[in-house]
Amino acid sequence: MSVTEKVSGEAAAGRRQKSRGANDAPMMQRVLLYVALGFVALLFVGPLYWLFSSALKEPSEIYSFPPNWLPSSAHLENFSEAWNAAPFANFFTNSLIVTASGALIKLVNATLTAYAFVFLRFPFKNLIFLVMLGALMVPNNVTLIVNYITVSNLGWVNTYLGLIIPSAGSIFGMFLLRQYMLTLPGDIVEAARVDGAGHMRIMWQVVLPMCKPMLVTVGIIAVVDMWNDFIWPLIVTNTVEMRTLPIGLLYLRTTEGYSNWGAIMAGTVMVALPMLILFLFAQRQIARGLTGGAVKG
Repeated sequence: MSVTEKVSGEAAAGRRQKSRGANDAPMMQRVLLYVALGFVALLFVGPLYWLFSSALKEPSEIYSFPPNWLPSSAHLENFSEAWNAAPFANFFTNSLIVTASGALIKLVNATLTAYAFVFLRFPFKNLIFLVMLGALMVPNNVTLIVNYITVSNLGWVNTYLGLIIPSAGSIFGMFLLRQYMLTLPGDIVEAARVDGAGHMRIMWQVVLPMCKPMLVTVGIIAVVDMWNDFIWPLIVTNTVEMRTLPIGLLYLRTTEGYSNWGAIMAGTVMVALPMLILFLFAQRQIARGLTGGAVKG
């Protein structure tokens, strides 16, 4: 073998070794990434698994140590006990009415406000927008007393109006929709104006169809917010007939005397499951909405 051939062979071997090393680095990065993602997923999925598994256990299994991760048998009677121990049918009806009505009002309010900030001209528009964003920094608990006094003076205590109207505004939803509308092509809106379309027609036939992902995102955020609200329904209602599901869980714990945790877990599953199903079906729309221009200024 000549010297030239020997040098060429060593160079080729060096290139192959370097190529293998370059391919190993991305592989290790992917493995570490998957391990990290698996650990984070475990932090979120672990409590949910414990909740669902505990809903199928008898109380002695829940208190056992070391913990039993799998129930010995599916005690489905926990769900019927939870349903019968508290008026869950009434709680579900109230939550459905409050959530559906409140989320729809929030979505309409946020849509109209966002459209006005993007496509209308009026004095001090930017200042008003900044003031509204500043309201996001004020905790909701600060306004509880003022809202309750207002609702009480209007005679709305222990009514659906008292549960829904104080939460009718959604500044965060307005902000998301405004930022999304800013990314829409202006030529389409201008063409609609040239054709003689008014603001309502432009909003309904041009803007809203292009904002579908963000509308779904804002709507789901509003639904989850209304469904899970605890403090305000607890304050503004004073009878079991007007309580919502989060208050119903507290009622269930009081009724059960903190003893039958299987039934309490089953009640918690009944409250959490609708929102989990909603998120699973709409997660792609949420991702598209949140990444489709909501960060544009």
